[in-house]
Order: sequence, then C-alpha cells, then structure tokens
Amino acid sequence: MHQFRLVALLGVSLSALSGQIAHAQTAAPVSVQENEAAPVTDAATVADEGNEIVVTGTRTAGRTRLDSVSPVDVLSGASLQRQGTTELAAALSTVAPSIDFPRPSANDGTDSIRPATLRGLSPDQTLVLINGIRGHSSALLNTNGVVGRGSAAVDLNTIPTVALDRIEVLRDGASAQYGSDAIAGVVNLRLREARSGGGAQVNYGFYDTQVDTARGSRHVTGENAVTVSAWQGLGFGSDGFLTITGEYLKRQPTNRADFDPRVNPTRVTGRYGDPEVEQGTGFLNAGTSLTDTWSVYGWLGYQERDSKSAAFPRVAATTASAAQLAVLARAGYAGGFLPIINTKTRDLNSAIGVRGQVGGFDVDLSGSYGRNRIGFRTLGSANYAFGTATPRDFDDGALTYDQYVVGLDFTRRFDVFQSLNVAFGVEGRREGYKIEAGELASYGTPPEGTVTGIPAGTAVSLVSPGAQGFGGFSLGNEIKRSRRNGSIYADLEAQVTTRLLVGVAGRAEDYSDFGSTATGKLSARYEFADWFALRATASTGFRAPSLQQQYFTQTAQVVQNGVPIETGTFPSVSPVAQALGGLELDAEKSTNLSAGTVIRAGGFDLTVDAYRIHIRNQIGLSENIQASFSPQVAAILAPFNVSAARFFINGLASTTKGIDVVGHYRLRTATAGSFDLTVAGNLNDAKVTRVPVNTAVALSPTPTLFARSRILTLEDGTPQTKVTGTIDWSLDRIGALARVTYYGNVNQPGTVATADVFTGRHAITDLEVRYGEAKGAQIGLGVSNLFDVYPDRIITANNSTGVLGFPYYSPFGFNGRYLYVRAGFNW
Repeated sequence: MHQFRLVALLGVSLSALSGQIAHAQTAAPVSVQENEAAPVTDAATVADEGNEIVVTGTRTAGRTRLDSVSPVDVLSGASLQRQGTTELAAALSTVAPSIDFPRPSANDGTDSIRPATLRGLSPDQTLVLINGIRGHSSALLNTNGVVGRGSAAVDLNTIPTVALDRIEVLRDGASAQYGSDAIAGVVNLRLREARSGGGAQVNYGFYDTQVDTARGSRHVTGENAVTVSAWQGLGFGSDGFLTITGEYLKRQPTNRADFDPRVNPTRVTGRYGDPEVEQGTGFLNAGTSLTDTWSVYGWLGYQERDSKSAAFPRVAATTASAAQLAVLARAGYAGGFLPIINTKTRDLNSAIGVRGQVGGFDVDLSGSYGRNRIGFRTLGSANYAFGTATPRDFDDGALTYDQYVVGLDFTRRFDVFQSLNVAFGVEGRREGYKIEAGELASYGTPPEGTVTGIPAGTAVSLVSPGAQGFGGFSLGNEIKRSRRNGSIYADLEAQVTTRLLVGVAGRAEDYSDFGSTATGKLSARYEFADWFALRATASTGFRAPSLQQQYFTQTAQVVQNGVPIETGTFPSVSPVAQALGGLELDAEKSTNLSAGTVIRAGGFDLTVDAYRIHIRNQIGLSENIQASFSPQVAAILAPFNVSAARFFINGLASTTKGIDVVGHYRLRTATAGSFDLTVAGNLNDAKVTRVPVNTAVALSPTPTLFARSRILTLEDGTPQTKVTGTIDWSLDRIGALARVTYYGNVNQPGTVATADVFTGRHAITDLEVRYGEAKGAQIGLGVSNLFDVYPDRIITANNSTGVLGFPYYSPFGFNGRYLYVRAGFNW
C-alpha cells in the first residue's frame, strides 16, 4: 500500500508541477545523408524536448517518443555528462529511475565490472544495442552474492559518455523485435556523429565526507578522480563524417570499511569501496554516401582498464593454522596482509554496414564483432601451501568472450490503411567463450618435497592451496566453447486510422546448443484527442542461456591423504553435475503485459505505464551441494574426488509488477530564462513464485538448491520505489541543475533473517552550476550527494571482521559527498 500511495502522490505532484521524462534530450543523430555537423550547444542550454525521433521499439521512420506504442526514454549525452560521475552506468542510473546500478565491493571481479539492472530484473535480461546493433556481453560471470548473481551482462562502462549523442531506453519486452535478452527492455546507445567541431574537457572530483560506521567515525577528504576526454568531427566528400573520441580515467580507490575488532588497538584493516581504476578508451564513428541511394557506415571502439579492488584482510592474530602463521612470519607478512584483486580488461566494439534501396525497400546489411578479455592477478597475497617459498603476486588466468553478428534488414512503407510499415530480416550470430589457466601457484600445491617453512608434523592437506583472496583457474578449468544461432523476424506497424496505431511482430530463432524458440508481440495505441492517448502491448520473450552460464568452471583443490579433492563451480553438463542431476540449460521464457497513457499539452507531457512480467524456467546458480550433507551425496561425489559442487539450474519463476511515471514541463520566459521541471518514478514489486527443490536425481534428504538469500535478492535486492525530481534552468550562457532522488529500502539478505542488512530509505541531492558558450570555454561546478547521505550502516553483530561498513546492495553506493569541477573548450 505504501507504494500505491506514492503513485497517487506522484501523480498529484506531476499535475501540480507539470513535469516530464528525464533529462535534457537532443535531436536525432546526424544521418550520413546530411551535410551538417552535429550541433554544439551552449553549455547552459537544455535541448528542446517533446518531438524526439526514436529508432528503438519501432522500425517506422519519424516516430516520436510520445507517439510510440511502447514507453521510450530519450537521454541526451549532455544530461549524462552534467553530473559528477563519468561512468556511463552510474550516470544512466541517476537520470533513469527504472535503471539501478549498485556498487558491490569485496566481491572479486564484480567490483570492477558492475552490472546494471532494468525494472529490477537480472542484468542479462536487458538487451544492449550500439546504434541498433547487438552489443557483446562481458566475459565475467557474477558468481558472488551480489545483485545479478549468475549473470554475464554487457559492461556499459566500456562506452564513454563523451562518445554518445544520446541513449534510448525501451521499457518494454522486445524479444520478438530484437531477439534474446530483451525481457526487461532495450538500451540503445547512439554514438555521436559530426562532420566538424570538437571539444576537450577535464573532470576532477574528490570526496569530502564524514564516515560514521558502527565501531567509529572518521573524516575523509581526497580519493580523487580525474577524467580527460576529447572529441573531433571531421568531414570528407559531400556528406562523409568521421567522429573521433578519446577518454582517459584515473581514479583512486575509496575506503568505507569499519574498524577491525580483531586487532589491538582497533583500526581499519580492510579496503571496502570503489576500486582503483586506470582506463583509456577510444572510439571512431564514420559514414558516407557511396551513391545517391547507398551509404556505408561503421565504428570501432577499444578500451583497456586496469582495476584493483581488495579482498578481505588476512589478519595474523586470527589465523587458525600454525602453518599459516609460519608462512606469514617468514614471508614478510608478520602482521597479515590485504590481497588485491587486479583485473585487466581489454574490450573491442566494431561494426560495418551498408544502407540503400532495392525494389522499393530500404535495406541495411551489417556485420559486427565484439570481444572482451579479462586477465586476473592477485597481488600482495600468499599461497600457504607453498610455505615461505610462496610468491606474493600471482597470475590467475583469464576469461574471454567474443561475438560475431551479421544482420540483413528490409523496411518499406505501403499505402495500406493510412500507412503500413513492413519490416523483416535475418540475423546470424556466433559466440565464443574461453577460460585460460593461471600459474600453478595461483591455484595449486607445489611439487612433492618442495614445501618450505611449514612446521614439522603439519600435514600439507591442512594448508589450503591457491592465492588468498582470489584463487586462479586451474588446468582442469580450461575450456573453449562456441555456438551459433540464426533468426528471422517480421515487424508490421499499421496506422489503421488517424487515431489507431497497431503493431505485430514475430521472431523465430535456432541455437546450435539448446534448440529453437519463437516469440511474438502485439501492440496498439489509440489517440482519443490530440492531448490524450492510451497504449498497450502484450508479448512473449526469451533469454538464451549464456555460454558463461553453461561452461564456467572454477574449482579449488585440497590434498587429503595424497588425493586432490575439488570443490567449486562446475558446468551443468559436467560428469560431477550430471551425477547430482545437472541438465543442459534451456532458455528462460517470459510473458510481458503493459498498458499506459500519454498526456500532453503545450510544454507539458506525462506518461504513466503499468507492466507485468512473468518469467518462467529462469536460470539460477545453485548453492554448494556438499558431501557432508548426507551419505547419499557423499557416495555420489566420491568417485570424482569432489567434496562440494554447484552448477546452474533452470526452474525458477518470478512475477514482476510495476508502474513507471514520467512527467516534464518546459517553461520559457523572456527575461528569467528556461525552466525544465522533471519528475520521474518507478514502483517495482518482484516475487519469486517457484523455486526448484530437486535436481533430476532424487536426493533424500533434499539439499537446499537456492537459499533464502538468493530468493530475497531477486525480490528485494533493488529498490521497490525510486523517484527523481529535477529542475534544470538556463539563461544565455549560465545554467544550474538541482536533482533529488529518493530510494526505497533494499535488503541485502543473510543466511537467516537476523543477518539481513537493510539500506533504509534515503534521498540524495545533487547540485550543479555551469557557464559556457557554444564555441568557447565551459566550466561546471557541482556536488553529488550534497548532504553526505549514507545507507544504513551494518551493525556489529553482522560485521565480525569490521570490513563491511555499509551494505554493497545500496542503489546509490556508499561513498558520501563528492565535489567536482568540469572545465572544457568547444570549437
């Protein structure tokens, strides 16, 4: 009831305020057929809104955001850059209430490659496009206890905001239009296109915050970040363009760990917060006409990211094993050590295509290739099994994912009804996934007789092998797999009468690994008057199991009585998993229903859209099934020398219901300037309706496959309520922005109810003032989280190590007040 009272309050506020969808929007990107450069606007100006042409969710040319059948947010590049962060995912979550971007810490590689969610669903249930072409996912599979556990999603932060003209967010199921993953919706990143002009910019910011944890307080000033970016538009021929973009980011780590009660005197021993990052990104986007009717286009983007996050500290005073204590003392870690997890990411985005006309049809033939490679290292750590000969730094191996996509699309408008737009096409995709092993010391034990520094009489089996903090991938974990899929679709959109718009779409896909699937979508929009319309959609969707979910393997070994015993994550079709009942993974399926209204009058527009998303056969990562659970499990695992195993399973089901409300009012005055008032909110309620309790093998008693913490993460891991209110004012060369975002309570669940950690309900206030000219110097001064708000701190009962100062499920992070300056020059 609390959420629905907020809906009513939000509606009243919108009507009184007259507010719209978020956040400064720009006109459609320049076509390769046009001669003009992309506009360089005054730094104080907010681009005109209300008549934006969208290309996401419709294949009919000229459709505007408010005329579309499905809800589409159009977010300009300027609105993404006018805030403290230069991370795309963080900036997007600030201006789009339906998008959440938690900042996990102390969770291995997920600290560096953080997933975003749409409408509270899994990160891999949102399709990401670049200029309308499918983007590739990260090689990382999130296997820790975080939001998005078990998913391998697109890393939005591989695309710099300065390279973007705008982003279109389709808040509707769209598998029938775009294929796998579009269960929650679609995020379409539209690259900047320009024949001339350019700009350079430096962003510098630092934290000034009071950190009040459960065991103490401290003031932090510093932990700075600097971003240097530039872009240049170049013209050639009659209409050719080449837009070059570059960005460099250097960010110091943050630390919001609590005081460690295990050491005397108590002090902060952990590092809990954002990782240290050094990152460079370059993008090229180009296009030109070939003939009067044919043109060519393409882009190339590359990023290298070096990220360092921390594992839990190894405190000597609490080390249980005498062998481990000896290693610490003799290897120079007498007081313990803090393992650093170093991920080095190389990401490639590329595409090339031609557009033209054949037989009255607009034709688009494209091919793209994307690749993501993540190399892992553990620094400043130890492998206890190696004794005093342990290395300090370890090469842990690497993960690689790549994707080829070829698409051929046809579109034509016919004079049927008032108009009929017919689109159809085919797409082929090849995906590859590879795991490379690390060095022996990162995961294993030394050769027989080479262990040094372990006290006499201590069995090597008592010393856990592998680098502390993050164990490497072993030779047995190495894998290389690929698959192919082909699809065909048809998409019809008819303006039946002046008032009635109807759409029908269907898609069939065939995968080389799990088989075929088909999806469909019906949509309609009826305009009762120029100022009022209703719209609705009904669709089915699917998400193919990722190669990462099918084949990810990471195990650790302990030698017992001379026999290596494994534990870890296994593919569902591995002999170990099959013995426990593992099966080949199948596609997730969804049924999406939505209904909404569009109201507009003068400078005011309001959209309200309700939705229901039912997902069945959902994939989840099981808990560890341990040999110690029962004699039956022990007997099953014994032939494989495995003590515990987990793997992915189909069978979860969930229903998500919610309402998106977006309102905006633009007020122009002759003397006081322009005012843009925005209120946007998302109310979201997810319930898990089915949980598998058995694998294909009957086990008695039955081990828990999905713990309460996994279920509650799906239900309560993202805010059920998020409301953003923004005032953006501009007058000539000056401007100012004020934004308040309210976040509902989020549960970071524990194994039992008493271990649950709640973020609380909080409002975050951001302010910025700016000055600039369309061509000339520009400067902005701002503060994110003006009032230094934190999520509710973690109580001492749930924080025995003192590392976890605040819940990492927090939808707005836990870093506190951030001050920044942005200076640049446009030409």
